[in-house]
Amino acid sequence: MGLHLYHSTFGEGAPLFILHGLFGSSDNWMTLGRQFSARFKVTIVDLRNHGRSPGSDLWSYDVMADDVFQLSQRLGVDSIYLLGHSMGGKIGMTLADKYPDLIKKLIVADIAPKYYPVRHRHIIDGLVSIDLKRIENRKEADAQLSKYVPEVGIRMFLLKNLTKDRGGAYTWKLNLKVINDHLENVGTATIPAKKITIPTMFIRGVNSDYITDGDILEIRKHYENSRVESIGNAGHWLHAEQPKAFMETVFDFLDG
Repeated sequence: MGLHLYHSTFGEGAPLFILHGLFGSSDNWMTLGRQFSARFKVTIVDLRNHGRSPGSDLWSYDVMADDVFQLSQRLGVDSIYLLGHSMGGKIGMTLADKYPDLIKKLIVADIAPKYYPVRHRHIIDGLVSIDLKRIENRKEADAQLSKYVPEVGIRMFLLKNLTKDRGGAYTWKLNLKVINDHLENVGTATIPAKKITIPTMFIRGVNSDYITDGDILEIRKHYENSRVESIGNAGHWLHAEQPKAFMETVFDFLDG
């Protein structure tokens, strides 16, 4: 059985599901989601072990895809557009393989179907290093995290996962233990069992190395009806770095 995922839905029109990446949540997509809702009925999701959704020791693309599929069934939706960033893109690819009738069009942001070695160990180490019992404010948490993560923007993104419980003590929205124990699962290859004919767009940031020129041939081998678009002056978090260009690229594909 899939977990009951926390989600927000707004707007009118054809359903568009948005899936965040590792360490993210639906909150990161609220601004863009509201803009997409001008033309679509948008559902932004907290994936298992993230945000306000339940945690579980089971953490793989297979079970995360089942979570999203069962959410679509509970919402009475039998056909969706799906946009997933990074880990969310891998879940989208898994859904396209397992439940091809569900997805009308698939948008995968800055991730390929291939295997990726662990990239985020320093981030996990930094988050785990923060002594939640001793910090009195976010500034102190940021100072501790800066020893592991020098980029201010990435620290701001990560510390959105810090919250207070009813007693006023700091706690994580992330299930850090499970993510730490199974971090290698994020890099699992999502090569489909059969060729995918769903119209699919892969979007990469020009400054990111997640989708290389060499990956494009591999993508086209498995995704017959696919295209790859590049967004200039953007890295892996392309939707946050170039939101206008990202949104126009997505609308162009969905409307086409």
